[in-house]
Amino acid sequence: MPDDPLERLLTRSDDPGLRHVGLGMLLASAHNRSRAVLNEGLRPLGIDVRGFGVLLALDTCGSSSQRALIDRVGMDKSAMVRLVDELEHGGLVRRERAPHDRRAYAVVMTADGERTLAAARRVAADVGERLFGRLRPAERDQLVNLLSLLAEPPAP
Repeated sequence: MPDDPLERLLTRSDDPGLRHVGLGMLLASAHNRSRAVLNEGLRPLGIDVRGFGVLLALDTCGSSSQRALIDRVGMDKSAMVRLVDELEHGGLVRRERAPHDRRAYAVVMTADGERTLAAARRVAADVGERLFGRLRPAERDQLVNLLSLLAEPPAP
């Protein structure tokens, strides 16, 4: 890390609060880089990380209501509506009447969506190797464990 404000926050500050802010900024920077590189790889497929997440959720859980997808993917309602519209326009998903409630719709992945998802998985594997390949397997496991701890709600 070059001599920049973030480095100073992380390594040279005696203020624990500032070091915590620096750590948060470092996490955000790593997230933004990872997301940008994956979005770049997915662009030729006509999707981004958000669309990839929805296709993965549909592949894992099967057809779902938009409400269920919102909960699974962690996206707000209006963003999900726009995203499903985009995926539907691209032929990757379709909305069908839900069998249990004719007023509701289920989002279903199409055959084109399945092909796109398979290609996106290959892109993600390549991007992941470029981003995380320099970490040994034990370091990757440690990173997952540490980030999992941070993702849990803090104790009261």
